[in-house]
Amino acid sequence: MATNIRAVTRAVDTLFLDRWSPRAFDGSAISQDDLDTIFDAARWAPSAFNYQPWRFLYAHRDSADWQRFLNVLLPFNQSWVQHSGAIVFILSDTLMAAPGSEDYKPSHSHSFDAGAAWALLALQATRLGYHTHGMTGVDFDKARAELGVPDRFRIEAAVAIGKQGDKTVLPEALQAREFPSDRKPIEDFAFAGNFPG
Repeated sequence: MATNIRAVTRAVDTLFLDRWSPRAFDGSAISQDDLDTIFDAARWAPSAFNYQPWRFLYAHRDSADWQRFLNVLLPFNQSWVQHSGAIVFILSDTLMAAPGSEDYKPSHSHSFDAGAAWALLALQATRLGYHTHGMTGVDFDKARAELGVPDRFRIEAAVAIGKQGDKTVLPEALQAREFPSDRKPIEDFAFAGNFPG
């Protein structure tokens, strides 16, 4: 396990610090019950008009769909994702309609809302002892065709979920990066008033 070098300046819950994105997974399976619990946490994310535009397509390792899901990732990501327990593709519905209506209009916040669901998914996985690693190293056109994704849905990202493994399963260059990263200070991204000039 990596040493947590993260430092906080406020009383942030340790769950946020424990969540990080390793690439070294141990190759173990993830149970459907655990995966359903992770998805259940994601469904409680806030969304505009409670529309819940996110969709998750997933494959367990050693399932009939595993290789298809793995093959739409870019080769670099395939090299380490192959050791995870599940691959999830996060989609968002770019259109929305009022309840009971068929009058669909473009959604301004579909990606924002799907991102909120992804954050809760990642935190619940951490709480259960798993790790997640989101990525956009995906052949998106191939993924759309292979996974039968309708045009109105945006493929946001892929996520590997699994138990953390020993970093020696990774190439040497990646082993050196296998630790929780730090973050920018609050002063770099939160500003009272206007955007800084």
